[in-house]
Amino acid sequence: MTTVGIGWRPEIAGYVAGLPGLRFTEVVAESVHLTHPPAMLLDLVDRGVRVVPHGVRLSLGGAEPVDDARAAHLARCAELLRSPLVSEHIAFVRAGGVEAGHLLPVPRTREAVDAVVANVRRTQAALGGVTLALEPIAALFDWPDPELTEAQFLTEILDRTGCALLLDVANVYANARNRGATGDLLDGLPLERIAYVHVAGGAEHDGFYHDTHTDATPPEVLALVKELCARTSPPALMLERDGHYPPAAELTRELDALCAAAGLPRITP
Repeated sequence: MTTVGIGWRPEIAGYVAGLPGLRFTEVVAESVHLTHPPAMLLDLVDRGVRVVPHGVRLSLGGAEPVDDARAAHLARCAELLRSPLVSEHIAFVRAGGVEAGHLLPVPRTREAVDAVVANVRRTQAALGGVTLALEPIAALFDWPDPELTEAQFLTEILDRTGCALLLDVANVYANARNRGATGDLLDGLPLERIAYVHVAGGAEHDGFYHDTHTDATPPEVLALVKELCARTSPPALMLERDGHYPPAAELTRELDALCAAAGLPRITP
């Protein structure tokens, strides 16, 4: 049965710990200090809550090989949190030793597919038997001269690596707004490969929709959740909030709205 969760962040750790129906959460892997992990996070693991480490700095889409130390950190996070699953983005964040500080889109070319696959396999070697789920990102632009559609690009990477899919419906919505996608937004995506789903809010600035994680989930994204759950039963749906955390009552309303869109019981008190 599908479950609903919210991302674990230190600023809202008390709220997350108090959710009676919580069975699933996610933590940014790079924020986990392996020798001094947050006690409240380990408490969730002991309660039987699945805590998934979510990487943001591996740069799987970069032309340079993945940094082995970063891949090893992701693997050690999975071991510490007793998680059979980790996730990362199909994106690059560094080149030539320069850190961008952002998740940047990868050209949809066969050469880029080969680069992603090579980096994923290097990461999988570090992870051992832990499953890796890959998340397509939100982007404000497409690289010119794509050789593959977004669905083809993603499916080929998943097929060649055996990875699962972390589907972010907020990213699907943002990409449709910013890059002129038409038709059914979920068509062509390998929904049967979903490990879990991200849901988040955003805001429009200067004609572009930004996936901010600081705004409430808009009705259009909740409509995509409803459509997705009518097509398939994803193992988990997770609300992302990062920065400018609202009062607990607002978080509760947002989680309740997510559960309602998915046709699931509330996890809040």
